[in-house]
Amino acid sequence: MSVAVETFGFFTAAVGLLMLGVTLPHSYWRVSTVHGNVITTNTIFENLWHSCATDSLGVYNCWEFPSMLALSGYIQACRALMITAILLGFLGLFLGMVGLRCTNIGGVVLSRKAKLAATAGALHILAGCCGMVAITWYAFNITRDFFDPLYPGTKYELGPALYLGWSASLLAILGGVCLCSHCCCAPDEDPAASTRLPYKTSAVRSAGLPARLPPTASDEEGDSSFGKYGKNAYV
Repeated sequence: MSVAVETFGFFTAAVGLLMLGVTLPHSYWRVSTVHGNVITTNTIFENLWHSCATDSLGVYNCWEFPSMLALSGYIQACRALMITAILLGFLGLFLGMVGLRCTNIGGVVLSRKAKLAATAGALHILAGCCGMVAITWYAFNITRDFFDPLYPGTKYELGPALYLGWSASLLAILGGVCLCSHCCCAPDEDPAASTRLPYKTSAVRSAGLPARLPPTASDEEGDSSFGKYGKNAYV
């Protein structure tokens, strides 16, 4: 797998995590509809934490939800899923920084980097799935109440935060898939190791090398002994 694809997946997942962090405190998860209403001076918009009302002059008042247990079950579940998605994304972001082949953090070998990158990708995929489930569940309840003719309460429409959250979840899943594909391919060889060639001594000497070497002291003494005593002294 190309290093560029791995790097692209890391930054895509990071952007998805950033967008999930922006989606969670966003005020416009759902906005009151003007369909079928005679008086449209007031607009109500809500998220997972508070509800706000604004008038035509732009003055708005917000109030926090008084009790978590008094909320609907799907709102509590969406809170938990969104917080879980952000925590998983941060953990995947940390592991991805260590597992990238273009980084050298901690001196991790390539085989271990592949496992860390795959783990980071799986965490980003889980984060994207958690965000997708939370936002889709919230949007389903909005559309169900909107199309219910017997619903007596205020009807809402999908807010811009939901579209932002869907985009963030898709980016997190896409980045996780790119990182997970790293484990499907064998890691490349270390380019630094390929340049280090083993040193081999020459086993064959040149034939003319001994002739060029100067005579040693022992050889000179032997030659002088032959001249002093003559060849017949050794017979």
